[in-house]
Amino acid sequence: MNDQAVPILMYHSVATAPNDATRALSVAPEAFVEQMAQLADLGFTPVTTADLARSWRRGGPLPERPVLITFDDGYEGVHGHALPVLAKHGFAATLFVSTGWIRGAHDTGGGLDTMLDWDQVRELAAAGVEIGGHSHTHPEMDQLADDPLRFELLRCAEIITGELGTRPVSFAYPYGYSSRRVRRAVRETGYRQSLAVGNALARRRQGPYALQRVTVRRSTGADEFERLVQGRAIARNFARDRALTKGYAVVRRARQVRRKAVLSRV
Repeated sequence: MNDQAVPILMYHSVATAPNDATRALSVAPEAFVEQMAQLADLGFTPVTTADLARSWRRGGPLPERPVLITFDDGYEGVHGHALPVLAKHGFAATLFVSTGWIRGAHDTGGGLDTMLDWDQVRELAAAGVEIGGHSHTHPEMDQLADDPLRFELLRCAEIITGELGTRPVSFAYPYGYSSRRVRRAVRETGYRQSLAVGNALARRRQGPYALQRVTVRRSTGADEFERLVQGRAIARNFARDRALTKGYAVVRRARQVRRKAVLSRV
């Protein structure tokens, strides 16, 4: 069985002057230009999330050096800054939108910075960018009860389908958090694959609903970027993140226990 390791890059905002809420995960436009040029120079071929999962599910071939370029949330700079660079190189990409954050009829006002509007999302889709789901209001999905969880998944899929005329097949977990229950709900909603974070290369054995990604930040320099896409020193680069994630996981488990205790007394 092919267990080729594939880098899935997780971007958020691409912006010259991001606000404080998005700064750490916002890549400068000139850095994005350089990173896409690096991918081309290193011989990587970007594919969409749907393409990768379809290949692994059916055992089909992949390019010699595949890579995925993904964007979360739906910030305006994906259209204004990233799209021209992707088009220049002929690169595929996937954008995961939180539908309640996109400007327009469904906007809940939760967006952290300037967000895309639906005309821009349609232009991205027309340019070949795969549009996937990222929930409706961007909650920690494993903290939701069953009904709100289903609402987040169904509402997101319904809005994307209504706005674009095509039902999304790929999903990315907000904050990277999932559980067996969440993954089952994502599958039952009709998504064919979904992405976590993990800060590791994706492998087929992870399964289609827990594919891992590597975070690209504003602080990611050219040398670090090359190491990330080549799978070198990832564990060292994200050691602090993993320690913090483990600590926060303890807090989140305690929350779940308290919530269950409260519900049992109701």
